[in-house]
Amino acid sequence: MATDPTKKPADGAGARAAATPDAGHLVQFDQVVKQYGDHVVLDHLDFTVQRGQHVTLIGPSGSGKTTILRLLMTLEHISDGHIWVGGEPLSHMRASDGSLKRANEKHQRQVRKKIGMVFQQFNLFPNMNVLQNITEAPVNVLGVPRAQAEERARELLDLVGLKEKVTAHPTQLSGGQQQRVAIARALAMQPEILLLDEVTSALDPELVAGVLDVLRDIAHTTDITMICVTHEMSFARDISDQILMFDSGRVIESGAPDKIFGDPDHERTREFLSAIL
Repeated sequence: MATDPTKKPADGAGARAAATPDAGHLVQFDQVVKQYGDHVVLDHLDFTVQRGQHVTLIGPSGSGKTTILRLLMTLEHISDGHIWVGGEPLSHMRASDGSLKRANEKHQRQVRKKIGMVFQQFNLFPNMNVLQNITEAPVNVLGVPRAQAEERARELLDLVGLKEKVTAHPTQLSGGQQQRVAIARALAMQPEILLLDEVTSALDPELVAGVLDVLRDIAHTTDITMICVTHEMSFARDISDQILMFDSGRVIESGAPDKIFGDPDHERTREFLSAIL
């Protein structure tokens, strides 16, 4: 659940709190700041995600939602605070004396194995067919035997409704089909956490429903933890256990979908939803 995003600890309090992360949370942001020069994107952000939970981040463009996903994938680095994944520090690592220091790439890469991400753009390898796109990372990053990786890839292609496209290349697929391959590719890495960043924003409108249906099936039939950024509010209502409303780098309201969409407390939430629903 989200905690008070306006809370700021006394000097050193954030480091002491982060040294003992809550074991009940799979993802924990502790007083996380992200800024570029004087521009603050995330402002002492606290929020947590429990194992198996589906959390959707909503709010206006520029409110910091995608930055959260990019920090979890270590595509960006925090300016202050701590991030924990599965009880392990992601942004930091333990020094020999038990204190926390900034994580190196090796440490981040190890913790990041728990996380998979589906991006707005499909980012498939154009020179590889569908099967190769899905098996490349499990074989070369996780060390999965190729036969085992291919068997799992075929299962995932069946899951996303593309079992007949094994030998097709990305240029032979529609945008919706490419995004479904990207979803299968992310799942092939056996992540505990699946990050979804506006996964239908690059699709033609008639292709959106098919991709969202695949994600609904995954949400309802697996125990994977999901953190989703989307402007598809009906999808957010369907799959989410919790909705977090962001504005100016902070969580201003959080709750169950029925509460957020039916009776939000914050005027900014009401304004945002009235503009997009």
